[in-house]
Amino acid sequence: MPDRRQPDSSTDDNPFAAPPEGKPDQPWQPRGGNGAGGPGGGRDGRDPTPEGPARWDPTDPIQRRARYALLAGMWGFFFGIFGIPSVGLLLGALALYWGVSALRGGVESLGPAARPQRTAAVSGLVTATLALMLAAGSYAVQLTYKDFYVCRDDALTKTAELECNTLLPDNFLGKVLKVQR
Repeated sequence: MPDRRQPDSSTDDNPFAAPPEGKPDQPWQPRGGNGAGGPGGGRDGRDPTPEGPARWDPTDPIQRRARYALLAGMWGFFFGIFGIPSVGLLLGALALYWGVSALRGGVESLGPAARPQRTAAVSGLVTATLALMLAAGSYAVQLTYKDFYVCRDDALTKTAELECNTLLPDNFLGKVLKVQR
């Protein structure tokens, strides 16, 4: 075919470029997993090494646990902030479990290719710790000021509810929990 051009160095990587002169057309084949030339090796014939981040593989339990740890920790923290400590406690505990199991399961041994999974697992551990601290703080306040909460819940009138304020201490937390007129 006379209209074919010789490939230059900029089209060597182009899988859609025409084959060089004198070579027969070949059916398209996907590149190797690293994107380098063909199956089994890089451009210079050496075995390629993973340089970038590992791809998301939903069948890999370590990657899945790292992502679950991050998501559960975030949602546990949000539920703790918004006043639902039981769900925050559950999600925080799950995130802690998944984060530790992802880090112990080999994320550390994958090297630089596992940086996103390691980051997700550690972030999940941090948010899980925050969620557990929020849930524990919420339960501690409820136990410490149980008399106030029982009095407030049992009050039938607004005047009786205002009398429950005498059960609170005179500090910042007492001012926050105080029944307003």
